[in-house]
Amino acid sequence: MSFSHNLLRLATSKTKRDLSKEAFLAHFFKPAIVIVTLLCATWAALAMPNGMASDQAAIFGIVLVTLSLWGTGLVPGYVASTFFFTALLLGGLSTPDIVFSGFTSSAMWLIVAGFVIGAAITNSGLGARIGEFARIYLSKSYPILIGGLMLLSMALGFIMPSSVGRAAVMIPIGMALAEVLGLKPGTPGRTGIAVLIAIGTNMPSFAILPSNIPNIVMSGLADQLFGLHFGYTDYLLLHYPVLGILKSAVIVGLVLYFFPAKLSTVHDTKQEKKQTSGRKQLVLLTILLMTLVMWSTDQLHGINPAWIGLATAFVLMVPQFGFIPPPAFKKAIDAGTLFFIAGALALGVVVNASGLGDIIAREAFEWLPMEAGNDFRNFMSLTLIGAGTSIFTTMPGVPAVLTPLASEFATASGFSLEAVLMAQVIGFSTVVFPYQVGPFIIAMGLAGEAIRPLMKVTLALCAITILILAPIDFLWWKLLGMI
Repeated sequence: MSFSHNLLRLATSKTKRDLSKEAFLAHFFKPAIVIVTLLCATWAALAMPNGMASDQAAIFGIVLVTLSLWGTGLVPGYVASTFFFTALLLGGLSTPDIVFSGFTSSAMWLIVAGFVIGAAITNSGLGARIGEFARIYLSKSYPILIGGLMLLSMALGFIMPSSVGRAAVMIPIGMALAEVLGLKPGTPGRTGIAVLIAIGTNMPSFAILPSNIPNIVMSGLADQLFGLHFGYTDYLLLHYPVLGILKSAVIVGLVLYFFPAKLSTVHDTKQEKKQTSGRKQLVLLTILLMTLVMWSTDQLHGINPAWIGLATAFVLMVPQFGFIPPPAFKKAIDAGTLFFIAGALALGVVVNASGLGDIIAREAFEWLPMEAGNDFRNFMSLTLIGAGTSIFTTMPGVPAVLTPLASEFATASGFSLEAVLMAQVIGFSTVVFPYQVGPFIIAMGLAGEAIRPLMKVTLALCAITILILAPIDFLWWKLLGMI
């Protein structure tokens, strides 16, 4: 009796110690980070460092506090976004059209369309049927499942220009696969699938010229400012071997490491009973294929992918068609995720509109150890300035800030103007925090998963990119004669 009592007390004390660690992180460490950031933000607003005007210094302080709230998760993301909106408007630091630009962005409507499409695929049972079909090829092991989903996500990058669109297609399929393979909500395996698809539908496409918004912004500005044109094949050859293939392999490895799981060998027959008629699923599949074709050919017809998605969502929402009953629609739209994303999208717009982006980039430029002839150090400096700038401007804002400074970077580094512009791609594809990339947040929201697990992979991937992948990229560029 006494032995059992002592054993129970030991186990209980261990549990209490574990809980105390978690309590310490929740109640002391995270608030401490936010408090320190708040003090730094207050100092910045009062001291106006680096030639900032008073309004710019105040905006910089608000941005710092918002980033700390998003990064620590001390409050939900939508609360942090609401603080961002409120502080800017009450302080008269920006106009409503800029502060709420995230809500009016076409990306927001593509997100709503993604929620609706995902609900239709789930509600109709089409996702479960596709999951059963894919199960034949991907259910041999969890690594094969993760690797297969990455290959599918990479392939979509060549035919679908929108990261959010790719996530809207892949998330319902991945979640259906998780269900039929016994990976229930809350398990590491299901979270791993969501994380893999969130990153896999976005990250490799940085190496494909027309498949990511920052790529398009950078190439458009390069043409407008310097008359430079980047060919699809040349761009692919320069970036895809490392940023596409090697980086994707690293992502697969990180997901398997952080979210280990084993697949269930039991076939879920109940899932098939829940499926609706095959005729309705066939009609839905036809609608989705038509949407995919329109998304894939947007450069031919010129219709924004968001409006294509909105048209599809409209058809699916009509109650008489039976794809999404009104109760299912209400459950499909996650207002908290929309607020979080609107804040992340608006942050970059606010920073750029206020002129903070230029100040941050130029200040970083002064600190970078660049000198003509030291190619490796110059290459890494250009990579780091892109990655660092994106923390404040988010990914789409990086080329808008850095591209006009390309001539100065070229003079300081001795690189060609083309090499400086191409180095941006390595920089703005190096993600530190998930909020920097809107499609990451969208994909996790569509999957019904929290954002925090995603940060494990982004932080590790950032470190591996800087320490290993970027030096490999440097050697690859040397081999191609780019530098």
